[in-house]
Amino acid sequence: MVPFAVQAAAGLLVLVIVAFLLGNLVRNLTAAGLLLSWSWLDNPAGFDLAESSIPFSASQPYWLALLAGLVNTLKVVVVGLVGATLLGTVVGSAAFSTNGLLKRVARSYVELVRNIPLLLQLVFWYFVVFLALPNGADAIQLPGIVLAKSGLYLGWFGEGWQWQLPHLQEGVWQAPLRLTVEFGALLTGLVVYTAAFIAEVVRGGIAAVPQGQWEAARSLGFSPLVTLRRIVMPQALRVIVPGLNSQYISLAKNSSLAVACGYTDLYSVAETTLNQTGRAVEVVVLLLGSYLVIDLLISALMNGLNAAVQLKDR
Repeated sequence: MVPFAVQAAAGLLVLVIVAFLLGNLVRNLTAAGLLLSWSWLDNPAGFDLAESSIPFSASQPYWLALLAGLVNTLKVVVVGLVGATLLGTVVGSAAFSTNGLLKRVARSYVELVRNIPLLLQLVFWYFVVFLALPNGADAIQLPGIVLAKSGLYLGWFGEGWQWQLPHLQEGVWQAPLRLTVEFGALLTGLVVYTAAFIAEVVRGGIAAVPQGQWEAARSLGFSPLVTLRRIVMPQALRVIVPGLNSQYISLAKNSSLAVACGYTDLYSVAETTLNQTGRAVEVVVLLLGSYLVIDLLISALMNGLNAAVQLKDR
């Protein structure tokens, strides 16, 4: 009974504080003649977006511009989570390699990347790496991939589901799938930075598996790679998954640094909207709500995954 009473009192106190803050906000806005209004969302934005996954023009309303920015943010977050997980898993697993050089390289990568601010890394990838790429016939050409200053061109399925490769047409690269250098720089920075933290989570999870599991697998003739994939990693997931939750949420929040690469994400669109409309409170509320929903969604999915990998009583 006592714990319930304490929880009820704490909940009531939180509600009183929130009500006080909201009331204070409304009073101050009323005194300044700035009552909350959302009608401006239907006004023409008056600006174009450098990159948009959905059709948008300057004559369309602000809400569509913010939606386009949100879609761009979700795009980089989803792809970034996949890339960071794969790279982090490889680097974290390399800490248990029998190859001494590989172990030292993996450790050096983690220590170097984790101790350099993400903003500086994004600036490096954008200005030093991606904007320094050559154009035209001098572009870096890999199987199915072309890296150029004008963008990243990838082979993909074209009309009739025929596989098409990037090709040069009148000095301009053409491909079924093109990514801007802004997106590429932001994605690379987020993946490289977050993977360093995920690698430590993976390393800690693998280290939590008793050494006897490795020895038993070795006695059965399993190779180190098979042992890691079939025996150690399934057990380590119970330790790894909870730690991944915070790293995934951090990646989603760090995506707001896209302004350093000139990528048109939700934050950059909201900043332009705020400057044009002067509706600071409303824009900030939309920003806070959007990132909160993204983080809560990630947390809910990871909590579900965590429940799935835990040991079940029989």
